[in-house]
Amino acid sequence: MDRPVTEEVTDSVIELDKVHLTLGSGASRVHILKGVDLAIRDGQSVGIVGPSGSGKSTLLMAMAGLERADSGRIVVAGADLTKLDESALARFRGRNIGIVFQSFHLIPTMTALENVAVPLELQGAPDAFERARAELESVGLGPRVSHYPAELSGGEQQRVAIARALAPMPAIVIADEPTGNLDEATGREIASLMFSAAEARNTTLVLVSHDPELAERCDRVVEMHSGTVVTRDAAEAAQ
Repeated sequence: MDRPVTEEVTDSVIELDKVHLTLGSGASRVHILKGVDLAIRDGQSVGIVGPSGSGKSTLLMAMAGLERADSGRIVVAGADLTKLDESALARFRGRNIGIVFQSFHLIPTMTALENVAVPLELQGAPDAFERARAELESVGLGPRVSHYPAELSGGEQQRVAIARALAPMPAIVIADEPTGNLDEATGREIASLMFSAAEARNTTLVLVSHDPELAERCDRVVEMHSGTVVTRDAAEAAQ
């Protein structure tokens, strides 16, 4: 799949430069991200950790263009997200970013096959259902393609969500607490599936997790506190 090309030569697929982001309005306005600087290399897996309220999930949403930065620069797969309007952002996400949520976010009135085919149909792929079926088979759900979300276990629903995120062959997959709603054993299976799929496709994986063991499986661990990146591992410090 063609990906946007930057004018600069860089091995970073995600770059945040002095990013500030606030949510809410008036007296309820909260400064969430406070001058975040972060660079993530193409094909790298990164775990983002930190206490509740530190801005981890908001950082992921900013990387996906689902939350707008107030200031600073966010360059993802060669595109400066701060310069794109909503329509362009939606098109960009469809081509470049797969998202896995804690609560699955499947469409309840669609089968597993239809859920996975949705982003492919939005791209106009003529073979959307064939590709969706292949993705479901790759996550071990070949026999369940015609089942609706309510007929699937939590682990199976998250497998559908992973297949949906991977189907468009994105450069980046972001995952917000992908094992948070699963029991320990199922969570381990889902984590292994996600890491192996990302590695096989050389897809950049950025995940938020309260599980230190899951985060430690990543190539890098980034810690946030009060809206800032406070620690980076040795690999990032060397960049």
